[in-house]
Formats: sequence, C-alpha cells, structure tokens
Amino acid sequence: PGDLPGPGPKMEKSRMEMSRMGPLRLLILTGLLAAAPLLPEELPSIADKTAGMERHRGFVTFYWDDAAGKIWLQVENQGQDFLYVTGLATGMGSNPVGLDRGQLGGEKLVAFEKVGRKLFLVQPNLRYRADTDRETERRAVAESFAQSILWSGEIVARTDNAYLVDATSLLIRDAHGVARTLERAEQGSYSLDKDRSAIYLPRCKAFPRNTELEVTLTFSGKKPGALVRETTPTPEALTLRQHHSFIALPDGGYSPRRFDPRAGYGALVYADYAAPLDAPLEQRFIYRHRLQKRNPQAEMSEAVEPIIYYVDPGAPEPVRSALMEGAGWWAEAFEAIGYKDAFRVALLPEDADPMDVRYNVIQWVHRSTRGWSYGNSVADPRTGEIIKGHVSLGSLRVRQDRLLMEGLQPMLDGASCGLEAMPEIAFLAELDPDASPVEVALARIRQLAAHEVGHTLGLAHNFIASTYDDRASVMDYPAPLVSVSDDGSLDMSRAYGVGIGSWDRQTIRYGYTDFGSGTDEAAGLQAIVAEGLAEGLLFISDRDARPAGAAHPYASLWDNGADPVAALDAIMQVRKQALSRFGSGQIASGTPQALLHNTFVPLYLHHRFQLAATAKMLGGSTYWYTVAGDGQPEVAPEPARRQEAALQSLLATLDPAALAIPDELTRLLPPLPIGYGDRRELFGSRSAPLFDPLEPAEVAGRMTIQSLLQHERAARLEAQHRLDSNYPGLAHVIDALVAATWRRRAGKGNHLAAIDRLLEELVVDELLDLASNSRAAADVRSIAAFELRQLMERIDGPWLGSRSVAAAHQMRIAARIKRFLERPYDEDERSRPAKRPPGSPIGSGR
Repeated sequence: PGDLPGPGPKMEKSRMEMSRMGPLRLLILTGLLAAAPLLPEELPSIADKTAGMERHRGFVTFYWDDAAGKIWLQVENQGQDFLYVTGLATGMGSNPVGLDRGQLGGEKLVAFEKVGRKLFLVQPNLRYRADTDRETERRAVAESFAQSILWSGEIVARTDNAYLVDATSLLIRDAHGVARTLERAEQGSYSLDKDRSAIYLPRCKAFPRNTELEVTLTFSGKKPGALVRETTPTPEALTLRQHHSFIALPDGGYSPRRFDPRAGYGALVYADYAAPLDAPLEQRFIYRHRLQKRNPQAEMSEAVEPIIYYVDPGAPEPVRSALMEGAGWWAEAFEAIGYKDAFRVALLPEDADPMDVRYNVIQWVHRSTRGWSYGNSVADPRTGEIIKGHVSLGSLRVRQDRLLMEGLQPMLDGASCGLEAMPEIAFLAELDPDASPVEVALARIRQLAAHEVGHTLGLAHNFIASTYDDRASVMDYPAPLVSVSDDGSLDMSRAYGVGIGSWDRQTIRYGYTDFGSGTDEAAGLQAIVAEGLAEGLLFISDRDARPAGAAHPYASLWDNGADPVAALDAIMQVRKQALSRFGSGQIASGTPQALLHNTFVPLYLHHRFQLAATAKMLGGSTYWYTVAGDGQPEVAPEPARRQEAALQSLLATLDPAALAIPDELTRLLPPLPIGYGDRRELFGSRSAPLFDPLEPAEVAGRMTIQSLLQHERAARLEAQHRLDSNYPGLAHVIDALVAATWRRRAGKGNHLAAIDRLLEELVVDELLDLASNSRAAADVRSIAAFELRQLMERIDGPWLGSRSVAAAHQMRIAARIKRFLERPYDEDERSRPAKRPPGSPIGSGR
C-alpha cells in the first residue's frame, strides 16, 4: 500500500541506460555544420600551436600561455557529455549579500559541439525528457523545448579529433552572477573589469576525471552600498576568485532511487513524455551518494567506495574537533544498515583545493556578521547521484550560540569566556548542568556539522522531529533546552543533543540500503517507510513550518518538546529567572559594560521562536504527507481545549510584568563607547543615545500580537468556528487580546502603565492592518473592523478635559480608529514599528 506509481519495463531499461545515452543535441547544430566550410588544411597541429606552453594533462587537458596570460583547452571527443560547475573560491564576507567563500553554482550537463571553425558549449534541457530508447520520441521532446548554447570559441589548432580553443573568455566572465547579486541586494551597479581580471594559475589543475580552473575577477562599481563598503577595502573595486569545474560523468553503475514524500529527501523532478498514460508524467528521484556493499549478501560489509568528508583545517581548535565529531555521527546510521567503515571524516590535506570535486568538504566560512550555514552538493542532474558534498559553516554562528548562553549562564568572577578558554576538548560527552557558554556553543556546533552534512547526503529538514523520541533528528532546528532547577539555577545538561536520532537512521535506511541483486527494491523501500510510520517516525518539512501563517501545530523551527504550550511556559520561566540575575557577570572582566547590550537582546527575546511555535496551535490542523492507502490519519484540527490553552500562554507573554525591565538593569546599559558603533544586533531607542526600556517591550509585544492576528491564521480560526462553535473564533481571540491589554491600570504614571498604553497602541495597529489587509478573508476584515468600533466606543467621555498622558493616549487612539472607519486606511498613520533585532539564524544551520 502507498507505493508510488512505477514505470513499465521500457522506462526502467531506459532510465538505467541514461548515463550511457547522451541527450539529443540541438538539431540546429546539424544545419550549421552542413553550411560551414571545412577546416582549412593549414591549421597548425596542437603541438606546434602550444610549443613553449605549460601543459596540464587530465580530463580536459589545458595549456597555460604565460606570455599571453591565457588558458587553451584541448577538446577531445567533442559531443561527449560532462558536468560544468561554477562557484566562488573567495567571498565578499557579507551574509545579507550572500557571495560566500566556497559557494557553489548549479551544475549543468553540457558538451562541446564542433560547428565549422567553432566549438559551442551546449546545454540540453533536462527538465523535459523521453526516457525511452526510441530515437523519434527523444527527438520530439528535444525539438519541443529550448536548449542553451553557453559559449563559443574559435578552433585555432587541430590534431586528429582533438581541437584547441582559447578558453579565456569562457573563464573570465561573470558566470556566477556577481553583478546581478549585488544589484539585487541594492549594493550598487557593478560590471566586470577584464583589465583587472586574470587566470589564477595556482588553483588550475587537471586530473583524470576532473579539471579545475580558477580566475581572479574584479568588478568595478558606482555608488557602492553599505554592505560593500563594510567588507571591501576599496568599494569601487570588488575582487573575487571564481572557480570552474569540468567533471566526467559517473559510469552507468548507479541506480536512481525513487522519491517518496514520507522518506525525508529532496527530489530531482523532471517530466518524462515517454511515460505510459497510466503513469505520472513527472518523475521523481532522490539525491544521494553512490554507496554499494562489496558483498551485498553479507549482513555487514565494507563499501566498494566509502563516503569520506574532509574538514577545513582553517577551522580553529576546539571548533575543528567539534566539527569532526558531529559530522562523524552519521557513521552510526550506515553501520545500522550493514556497512563497515563506509562513512568517514578526516582533515582536508593542506594542499587540497576545497572546490576540487574529488573532496566532500566541510568548509569554515567567515563573514562580517552571523549568517546561515549551508549543505550543498554537486549532483548528476540526470540521476540525482551526489558527486560532491560541500558544507559551508558560518564561523560567527558558534559565537552567537556562545552569546545566547552568556545571557543565561553568568560567568564566574567575570572570567574570560572566549574560545581560547577551552584548550581541552571537554565537550564530547553529555554537558554538565553548569556547563559554560563555550561548552554549550561547542556542543551546538557539532550538531550543526551533522545537520549540514545530512543535507549533503540528500536529507531534507524535518521540523516535527523535535516533538518525538527526545529530539529524534539532527535535521530539525534545535532550540537550547534549558530548565530551572529546584535551587533556581539553570540546568544546561540537555541544552543540545548528542548523536543522530531515530529519524536520521530511518532516512539513511531508505536512501542507502543496498538491496542487492534479485531483491525487489520498490517493495523493500515501501517496507522501510511502513515500518517508520508504525514507529511514529513522521516528517514535515520547510513549506509547512517556515511561513508566518503555517498551519501545522507541531512543525516549527527552534522549538522543543511535544507540547508547545508547556514549552512556552517553561521557556518563559527560564527567561524570568535569567533576567532576574542579569548583570555585569555576563561579560568578561575588562570589557566595556555597554557590551551587555549584545547579551541582553537574545536573553530578552529568548522566547521568540517558541512563541511562534505555540501560535500555530490557534486554528492549526495536524496533517501528514499521506500516500493513498498508507493508513495515516486524515487532516484533524487541533482540539479546542488545546487551542484555548495556547491562547492563554500567548497572552501571558504580554503581561507588563514579563515585558518590564527593572530600573537597576536599565542603569547597567550605558550607550556604546567610541570604537563600538555596530548596533545592528541591538534594540533601537527612541530616547537615544540612552537605552529605552519601552523599546524591547514594544518589539516583544508586537511579536505576540502579530502572531495572534496573522491573517491566514485568522481565516482558519473562523473556518473551524463555523463548523464547530466549540472552537475559538477570531472574535474570541480578539476579545481575549483586548481584555489582556486594555487594563486601565490605576497608577497611570508608573512604568507598567506605560507598557499598558504601549500594548493598547500595538493592538490597534495590528487590528487596523488586519481590517485593511486585502489578502485577508472578507469575514476576517469585517470582524477586525467591528472590534475596532467596539474599542472606540469603549473610550468614553470621562477622559475629556483631562490633561494626563493616559487621557491624551486614549483620545489619540479614538481619533485613529475614527479616521479608519470614515475613510480609507492610510498606512502612514500606522505607528512606526520599533527596530526588531534579527532572529534566525541563531545557532543552527539551514
């Protein structure tokens, strides 16, 4: 049950032979060739033309012409398919721009085609295919969809069937789209300056199955943006190194594996126009490395070729050892399916090129600010076979994790908490309850290494894994699990998990089990999926977890536990306890005290991600990636009582006592001194340069109110309430929100009363937005407008004539609502939101 519709025998035979049958080339080349004159006999031989040049023999042999600063390619067997990959060997160092060291571009299947005196680099269209051995069907598809000629070069020499072309124009061009990326990031208008660009010979090498070439490119620009000015010594001249890889296709021994939406892999998708009418047009296969047992019949066997990942020696200790340990966790999963020593982690040799396709690499990448980490790969676009895994780990992530912990765990006697304080690797086992911020950060970075390597093995995120089997997957985004001990201290022992989980072992089973000859692979895969479902190993990925209006109540980023409500209540207690003892001990002795701002921000917003997870319970419904006949439950709304519990926990985060910052803490936060001007991670201030204690309350309060009034969530609340009045509708949620925020506190001059007024303003802001949101359902807009009228009527006459700030506030709110009800809403009338410090990524990879 639940088996995906499979291809017939013809399709299977065609698919298995795909690697031996190059795609049909552009037929227009045939016409060009017929019309082109023959090569004149006087063309020199390659040996004569390259005399005195430096020869590099390999998959694509090249010659270095030192006098001209050119690279010449010797193209043999023109018409032979290969992979062409570009990337950045060096980066700009700005996470928002995204031009990073080691960044890969998409791989392309290409071939050199000779047309008269030229060689074209031709890319066929693999999104549309005909998996058949019938030439006419294949030609019909090839002629129906566009293909691409990426480059052409003039043939200058020839020896038999080998041709020599000047490849300099292929290499020295903006193949990675640097100028386009800068423009999209609003960093100015840049163009390639070829006079300041050249071949970078130290990284140009040829090997039997791959040729690696690298160039230095300089982009000249006008009106450079702030991010370019921040990271480039002369912003008008941005110089990067771009890498080109020519890679031989794998042999035909790889068997593509069918994609299953329940298995936890990314999908290679293409349309097969030769598929039978009773089979799907779109074909889906998973991305995975080739892994085969030497003895498929043995319960435990070595691999024909093991998977080896190499860690960048540029990562400092003790981070390097943490990366190696975390990446090495995957060996357990391969051992569980009968492989001996099939997955290994080693240190990258000092002379190795991280961009070399022969190495699976875990690369240490620096940026000016914290940012995402990535698990990318080079894969055969015909079959999904992963040829090279390439992990990029942002170095500032481990420091951000350390900062996150410093707000929770004061240092003893203001001691140093830098990485230099941990010369010994004391983080390899479970953490102690009083683990230092550095120990916790190192425990996290090893989990991050495992996470990103998981992506390069083909695995997708599983954002529901944190709710079962005690954090069952490194492919979730983990929040630090901290608890309050009986003595009031914070327990760090379970902050981050150790090792892979049950879901991770399940996914490796699906992707890498060697079924051997004579075994029904399709039946074996379905049995693996069925066993996982029976064990409760379920899967929900990005599109159902990331959006602000996501509907699944248990699929979230940076959350903990099976009960989002209990987790939010617990994390608010941790936050309260940590804030109560926050002080100068959070920074090292001798450090400017104003740097407490950096530690205070992640502590004050410690609940932000669990808050978002809990909000999904309102109007939420549980569902799975069901396949017909697999017996999984139908879509089911979250029980009404659980939604009400979530509502109450969310409203508790708006308690002014939880949002207020004590005066004694405010006095610990002076303005930044000279030389410390970076405020991007800090709260803004409407009383600058002094710290504004209302600004953090506005940020946190708006997060909660926006989550309660998110327009898609509001529509789901109404839909559930229409079907069953026991479910909370939008009006009930708004009434509860108003009751929790419009308190009319007696002491109108104190700080808590100021937070009351702030929350009242925020509620009106978000109701105005919801009532005027054209994307919101009509009933949602109507209810929001009705609640605004109710609020206006609530602000009654006794305030008239009073000169108090409370009266002025109420009158201004009433006037805002009245204007909205009488004429179209003007967004300029909205209160300007306080600056929200950046959230994700805060301690995990993509």
